[in-house]
Amino acid sequence: MSKIEELAQAVETGKAKIVPQLVQEALDEGIDPMEILNKGMIDAMGVVGEKFKNNEIFVPEMLVAARAMKKGVDVVKPHLGAGNSATIGKMIMGTVAGDLHDIGKNLVIMMIESAGFEVVDLGVDVPIEKFLEAAADPDVNIVGCSALLTTTMPSLRDTVAALNKAPNRSQFKIMVGGAPITQEFADEIGADCYTDDAAAAAEAAKKLVQG
Repeated sequence: MSKIEELAQAVETGKAKIVPQLVQEALDEGIDPMEILNKGMIDAMGVVGEKFKNNEIFVPEMLVAARAMKKGVDVVKPHLGAGNSATIGKMIMGTVAGDLHDIGKNLVIMMIESAGFEVVDLGVDVPIEKFLEAAADPDVNIVGCSALLTTTMPSLRDTVAALNKAPNRSQFKIMVGGAPITQEFADEIGADCYTDDAAAAAEAAKKLVQG
C-alpha cells in the first residue's frame, strides 16, 4: 500500500492520531503536497460523504473523519506555497438571526472544508448586516445560511432577500439548509442551492464553484 493510500484509509476511518504522522512521512518521501491534500485527504472525505449518503455510516463517523483530515491539513498547509492553491473556493456560513443552533452548521463547515474550501464561520444568530458585510469580500464564492427552527424561516427568507439585492450578487451563490427547510422553500425565497445533509452540501458546493 502506498503512503497516499495509507493516509486516505486513516482519514476515512478517522484515525486522527496517525494522520499528521502519515502526512509528514509522505512529505519526507517527497510526495507533492497537493497530491497529499487531494488524493490522500479530500478524495478520502469524498468516500466518507458517499458512505454517509448511502447510510453506511452516520454523523459520528463522518465527524471523526473530518477531524482527522483537519489534523492532516494543518501539517500539509505550510508546504502548499503562497496564494489560494490549497482551496477551491471561499464560503461564508452562519445560522440566521434568532437561531442559536450550530451543530448542523458546524458539520456542514467541516464537510465543506474537507472538500477543499476555505470557510469563514459567522457563528449563530447572525444579523443580515453581518452576512452582507462578509459577502462583500470579492473572494467569497458561496454564502451559506442555516435555519434550524420553523420560527426562524422568516429570518432566512429576509436574509436571502437582502443578499439577492447585494451589488455584487453575481459573484456568489446562496446555499441554504436546516431541518425545516425544503427545496420548495429554497426556490421560493430565491436561494441558488439547497441540500438536506452535510455530505450533499460539500458535493453541491464543489459543483457551484465549478459552474
